[in-house]
Amino acid sequence: MEPEKTMKAIVTTAQGGLDKLEYKDVPMPTLQPGEVLVKVLAAGVNNTEINTRMGWYSQDVTGSTDDMASQEQFSSLSDGGWSDATPFPLIQGTDACGIVVDAFDATNQSLLNQRVLIRPCIRKHGFDSLDNIWMASDFDGAFAQYVKVPTTEVFTVQSSWSDVELASIPCAYGTAENMLHRAQVSRSDTVLVIGASGGVGSAAIQLAVRRGAKVIAVASKANHFAIRALKVSQVYDRNADLLSILGENSVDVVIDNVAGDKFGQHLALLKRGGRIATSGAIAGPIVNIDLRKLYLKDITLIGTTAWDEPVFANLIGYIERNEIQPLVAKTFPLKEIANAQTEFLRKRHFGKFVLIP
Repeated sequence: MEPEKTMKAIVTTAQGGLDKLEYKDVPMPTLQPGEVLVKVLAAGVNNTEINTRMGWYSQDVTGSTDDMASQEQFSSLSDGGWSDATPFPLIQGTDACGIVVDAFDATNQSLLNQRVLIRPCIRKHGFDSLDNIWMASDFDGAFAQYVKVPTTEVFTVQSSWSDVELASIPCAYGTAENMLHRAQVSRSDTVLVIGASGGVGSAAIQLAVRRGAKVIAVASKANHFAIRALKVSQVYDRNADLLSILGENSVDVVIDNVAGDKFGQHLALLKRGGRIATSGAIAGPIVNIDLRKLYLKDITLIGTTAWDEPVFANLIGYIERNEIQPLVAKTFPLKEIANAQTEFLRKRHFGKFVLIP
């Protein structure tokens, strides 16, 4: 049987709105040495794909993701991607569960027909360097029937979870685990998770609870019931006055990928020697902090993008031992990505959206 020459994919043709997402036939990926071809079974939807499409990462953008999306006016932002310019046209899709169907090198034939998760963050110069590239930001990703990746970035997984459930894990849980790893969260810590109903936030809750930490969550009231089921100690509305409720010097670690105008309050909430880990800024990237609190309290502010070496292997182990649970809100056919991203931005869901090729 002759190999397929084309596949269906969502191609983000340029920076801009939903009209830049095209469902079309594209050439099948051509493998290079050290690469495998993965048939995508399911692909998760993340905020970063929307941000990249819009050019939100540009230093000229100071507002929230929601504000930028609602304007529906997108100027050309040459530095709008993770690594300055995004290489449009691009197949996005940072999360993928799939099956390895081809390998360039004979030594990797043992991976054939194995179900895998793909690590989207690649430390291209090894783990002694923080240099990194990302699938779906720097090279074609998983919003397609097939994706090619370096063999080093596929991890076999032995689990009874469905393909959709597995596809909900990589980006959100990898980002959350990396934040907890860098912040050295342990069972002696009280951890405050901001934006707890989002993909990264709900993952951070589970992963911090797994480490034995006491977790306090912040999210909209509509999601409090679901968040309590994740074994948090307390949950508060995102508009609550945390300083009045919790008091100064009440938490050891803050996990925040929301940012916005309340970010500076974290310094007062943190105990001396506390840590803040951040991986995003969906409520706005420009924040005000009192540097006196930062240095007088010996607080560590940790920015996280490059995943450390143990992070993804840890996740595979947690899945295989059922130490975490997938949180899937809804699935969509791949060609309905515009509907998925529109509903995603309404933020009325709890858990991940997943696309099916």
